[in-house]
Amino acid sequence: MATTSSVSANATKTTRRRVIVALVATGVLAAMAFETTVVPIGGEGDLRQQAFNPDAFGVQEFPRIRDFVSETAPDAVQLADELAADRNAAIAAYGTMAGAFPVIPVRFTGTAGEGSSGIFEVSVDSLPDGVGIRVQTGPAINGTELRDITGDIVFGDFTNQIEFQNVGAGINRAMAAEVLSDLDRDALAGQTVSVTGVFTMINPQNWLVTPVAFEVQ
Repeated sequence: MATTSSVSANATKTTRRRVIVALVATGVLAAMAFETTVVPIGGEGDLRQQAFNPDAFGVQEFPRIRDFVSETAPDAVQLADELAADRNAAIAAYGTMAGAFPVIPVRFTGTAGEGSSGIFEVSVDSLPDGVGIRVQTGPAINGTELRDITGDIVFGDFTNQIEFQNVGAGINRAMAAEVLSDLDRDALAGQTVSVTGVFTMINPQNWLVTPVAFEVQ
């Protein structure tokens, strides 16, 4: 039979072990807390904020793209005449190669025709016969002309093709928000419009322009 002293000793040992375990656990928890950084949602440390954001990229880059196009765009009649006279020379003077086709800036003033799916034909005085101009007004803006026109936004700067495509969409959305958000498309037909923009020259007689500036006079 255990004596009173031995029972007391065992109790003391048990208590001591419990204290030691509690102290170790407390130390581990304290160390974990010391090493843990609280990251607010949306803060700089939030990994979601570190992922590539095409819309933020578009907002950042569109003003530079707009200024580049505005500074380099020739008049549409002049451009059409130069393309007819020497297409290669005109492309070399104004265009930026994007894959197999050049992207070319242009500016014009004309009369908007009837629209379809946000795309309006624009009749420009003195434009050579057979050359037609259409302009995208949204809401959806397609194509990568705004991404490609400067020549310095390139695939190698991005993770993959999907991200590179998303860049073009992000720039298009930034343009639409700044340039086209207040446009009354329903009342556009018959109005005089002044447009500065870019198009991919797949067909030299058919220009589908993505604007960087759009004014209804």
